[in-house]
Amino acid sequence: VQLQASGGGLVQTGDSLRLSCVASRRAFSTFNIYDRGWFRQAPGKEREFVAGINWSGGSTTYADAVKGRFTISRDNTKETTYLQMNTLKPEDTAIYYCAAGVLSGSEFVAKTWGQGTLVTVSS
Repeated sequence: VQLQASGGGLVQTGDSLRLSCVASRRAFSTFNIYDRGWFRQAPGKEREFVAGINWSGGSTTYADAVKGRFTISRDNTKETTYLQMNTLKPEDTAIYYCAAGVLSGSEFVAKTWGQGTLVTVSS
């Protein structure tokens, strides 16, 4: 499975962005069985979990830092996962990575990573 993330950019505090993560065509027949997640890594910090969604889209989980501001969703017909980010803060500045794996409760175990997309929030 190959994942392609996009949608990052430079925005101001309070703005919104929507990130997308598309699976490669060759993964189309099997990709929908995987749960999907978003992680981020800020400069000088470890990668951290942001949000996860199960294979059907019926269950989601979020890191406390983004609850109420970010929304994860997926469209299996398009093999795409989205991360809608509202009310962005400077502390949201990071490289955002999408992943495919297993979501169990609030734990997400990534099996495949996409390349990152940079989000920069200016104050």
